[in-house]
Amino acid sequence: MAQDRIIIAGGGIGGLATAIGLAQKGIRSLVLEKAPELGEIGAGIQLGPNAFHAFDYLGVGDAARDMAVYIDNLRLMDAISGNEITRIPLDDAFRTRFGNPYAVVHRGDLHGVFLRACIEHDLVELRTNAGVADYEQDDRSATAILETGERVTGSALIGADGLWSNIRKRVVGDGKPRVSGHTTYRSVIPVEDMPEDLRWNAATLWAGPKCHIVHYPLSGWKLFNLVVTYHNDAAEPVAGKPVSHDEVRRGFEHVNPVARQIIEKGRDWKLWVLCDRDPVMNWQDGRVVLLGDAAHPQLQYFAQGACMAMEDAVALAHQMEACSGDATRAFPAYQEMRRLRTARIQLQSREIGDHIYHASGAHAELRNAVMSARSPEEWYDMIAWLYGSTGLDGAVSSETLRNRRA
Repeated sequence: MAQDRIIIAGGGIGGLATAIGLAQKGIRSLVLEKAPELGEIGAGIQLGPNAFHAFDYLGVGDAARDMAVYIDNLRLMDAISGNEITRIPLDDAFRTRFGNPYAVVHRGDLHGVFLRACIEHDLVELRTNAGVADYEQDDRSATAILETGERVTGSALIGADGLWSNIRKRVVGDGKPRVSGHTTYRSVIPVEDMPEDLRWNAATLWAGPKCHIVHYPLSGWKLFNLVVTYHNDAAEPVAGKPVSHDEVRRGFEHVNPVARQIIEKGRDWKLWVLCDRDPVMNWQDGRVVLLGDAAHPQLQYFAQGACMAMEDAVALAHQMEACSGDATRAFPAYQEMRRLRTARIQLQSREIGDHIYHASGAHAELRNAVMSARSPEEWYDMIAWLYGSTGLDGAVSSETLRNRRA
């Protein structure tokens, strides 16, 4: 019986989405989570239409829609002048074009959607205090070796154990993540603390020299999510470290006072030094495969980390069904379906950070001129490869291919 189940290392959004995706196909799984409780650290997540495509495929569309905040625009502001550069409307025309809305959610709320679905499904088993340190396999099974030395066997193993994945150490062996030198500070504040003239129903980005500020409403307009990032050449990874208000201020003394006041409203700031990895073309070792940040960690600038993990879950469940549950055939097909699309996200996230988020001088002026000249329809054409995907496409979406043929 144990060999009939898939072992999933990691109980984050990607791991749970994969478990419920497999359950939808009649495949049993056991999720092994290192932490003592199942939950998510962080605050807001942006969800493009491709996320909602994934929700629907995974059977949690209604629950996800119920807890989302639907915003009106994506707004890009110049953090030096205080002027708007451009905006992308997320209205009926956007929803019609891409078949789904754009929304923002609290990370914990989204994780809770998948956690409840897993708890309620008899094909999903969840275990905490069960960090996976290593694995072994033979021609019939894969065995997760826990940090305690315990061995847990299934028909296959999925490494959804994040940026510092122990599974990746064996599958890829590419050492430590790449440190970007960008430091992000996160805070969540009550909506009444947000300056009244900035309580926009938008995902707003203030782009400045070597820094940017992002804010948007959360949790039914009870909170505002604040994320501010400073390119300060940080050399070592840090995650969730509490920091003083003065430390956050230091990276933003040069920006417009309108944008700077957002930082003054923050409280209980925590710090992350952003890391990613170079794309790799192989995520698989026999009956073992990687998923989400374990496979393709990316910088935050596309706001697609959670969305890519959910698309991975869709693709993996789809291929497991197509291959009648045979992981040795499904895993290569899943990898082939996903690797170029996720590589594109990884690489373009870096470029967006340099050319849009953190540009200065003539570089910033050029950005403003080019981006302000685009119409909503032109923006929609540019992002069709990303938001038009169901998770079952490659580096471009099915909509992009249709448009080319037309």
